[in-house]
Amino acid sequence: MGGSGAFGCLFIFGFMCPAFLCLSMWGWMTMCGVDVFTWHLLHLAACLLQVCHLLYRMHQEGIHSEELSSLYQAVYLPLGVPVQVFKKIAKAFEYKVVELKAGQTYALENKTPVDQLSFLLSGRISVSLEGQFLHYIHRHQFLDSPEWESLRPNEEGKFQVTLMADEDSRYISWRRRRLYMLMSKERYIARLFSVMLGYDIAEKLYNLNNKLYIKSGVLLDIRLPSLYHVLAPASQGSEGGSGSDSGISKEQQSRDSTHQMSQHQRPPLGPRASSSDVPLTPENDHRELPWASEPDLLSGSDGNDNFPPRFKRGRAPLAPTDTPKL
Repeated sequence: MGGSGAFGCLFIFGFMCPAFLCLSMWGWMTMCGVDVFTWHLLHLAACLLQVCHLLYRMHQEGIHSEELSSLYQAVYLPLGVPVQVFKKIAKAFEYKVVELKAGQTYALENKTPVDQLSFLLSGRISVSLEGQFLHYIHRHQFLDSPEWESLRPNEEGKFQVTLMADEDSRYISWRRRRLYMLMSKERYIARLFSVMLGYDIAEKLYNLNNKLYIKSGVLLDIRLPSLYHVLAPASQGSEGGSGSDSGISKEQQSRDSTHQMSQHQRPPLGPRASSSDVPLTPENDHRELPWASEPDLLSGSDGNDNFPPRFKRGRAPLAPTDTPKL
């Protein structure tokens, strides 16, 4: 009727209290029996105690801070994290919310040690490297997830970037040692942080990927640093490729032009002889084959001169060795 949870029990015992109160009054005023009155009065007291216990337990299990409650509703509840587990996570940062004013720095490159993990609740943080802007960190994102994943539990390191508050921000922070101790005890929490950190790092990488463009306008995929898709024709390889690629494309164009000239200068063939006059044997067949012979293939000679231009194979362009700065 009311459910099996705490709210369901509170609903049931909340209706039982006035019911036993009415029965106690009925036993005292109508039945005039002390035993009937006492029996229903004991039931009323038990129901009142149960209601008080449920209210106390709900108060203890609830999230007192409004910011932490909104954090749980927005981030942890969609992942199916129970409130008890979230309270263990919140206990690890001692329910403290740190405020960062606009213009203040959270970390300086090559100076601030990596000794904590922070999660942004509100505001916006800008990330820069050597004074050059990289990307923003928005609400409900980790501030230092790449630094956290790059170090082992027993290693120490420093930030390679500078994090500065672009506007008034608030964040929570876990101490490195305390969070590692919690994850070593709670396997579920360790898996939860692994998923959240991996998703956060992937978002940061894709934000950086939008800024890596080569000169020809092709988007460079940072997941495959040695390969990239060429959307321009081969003749434009000199724009985004190296000097060797341009030389190869020019050589291939010259081969195509010489092959076409040789085809135009070839004299026309006479009337074809009948099969009865001249037997068709490999010795008598003087027609030029459009493919290379077997000795040429074994010797490694270039047989591409006999190929039509559409069947010729060109070398794949190499990845750019000088990537532009962000």
